[in-house]
Amino acid sequence: MPAPRKPAPRRARGRPRDWHDKTEQNTIKSLDRAMGVFEVLSETSGLSLSALSEETGQSPATVYRILVTLEGRGLVDFDASEQVWHIGPAAFVIGARFLRRTSLVDRARPVMRALMEETGETANLGIEKEGAVLFLGQVETSATIRAFFPPGTLSEMHASGIGKALLAHMEDRRLARVLAGVGLQAFTGQTIIDAAALRDDLAGIRARGYAVDNEEKTDGMRCIAAPVFDMTGEAVAGISVSGPTSRVGLDDIDRLSVPVMAAARNLTRAIGGAAD
Repeated sequence: MPAPRKPAPRRARGRPRDWHDKTEQNTIKSLDRAMGVFEVLSETSGLSLSALSEETGQSPATVYRILVTLEGRGLVDFDASEQVWHIGPAAFVIGARFLRRTSLVDRARPVMRALMEETGETANLGIEKEGAVLFLGQVETSATIRAFFPPGTLSEMHASGIGKALLAHMEDRRLARVLAGVGLQAFTGQTIIDAAALRDDLAGIRARGYAVDNEEKTDGMRCIAAPVFDMTGEAVAGISVSGPTSRVGLDDIDRLSVPVMAAARNLTRAIGGAAD
């Protein structure tokens, strides 16, 4: 009696056998060209057919066929008075659908994990909530001495790395309202409680791209943070590493700021934000 045949290994549903094969044979060239036109158009406030042809290196006839196809789906539209093409309303609808399925915390988890592993320090995620920093997530280091901000913890913005990273990118009127509403309480001898001095610190943060909590909330603890931006360029969250001054010395700030800013850029891209 012949041995029973082994069942074929199951494939993931919706994926072909050559799912991981990204070679040219699995690329739809016409679709790739169309997405190239769409991407170029998305980066402008409108382009003529000839300008799009020049930008993409494709013939006007090819670009026109692409545009007419995309127009049929509402992804682009044509301004007859100006003779230019624009991104269409369907592009916004698709983007909004992506944002609905994008969870900041879920997207941040692998980014924070990688940041903790690279730096050896606890990684944190926070947002602004009614003039305070609300911590949404944390990936702890295995070191015995470490910072601890469980989800739901609130902290004063002016004495927090994430808080100052967010304050640095607020427009002036909103910044004034936030500072007036919460005051500048002193927690340690390092806390910045003078409004002018804080504004100077925020200007420096904007210039260099990261903030430092230099024992401003807790003696012996230091934090380095960078902002995360949404699709409009607004700073909507901050990501940081924090640890004891015995491990995060003043000489370590520049070194640690590099992976922190890279993590913030990665998370910005992951949520569909505008990254440099």
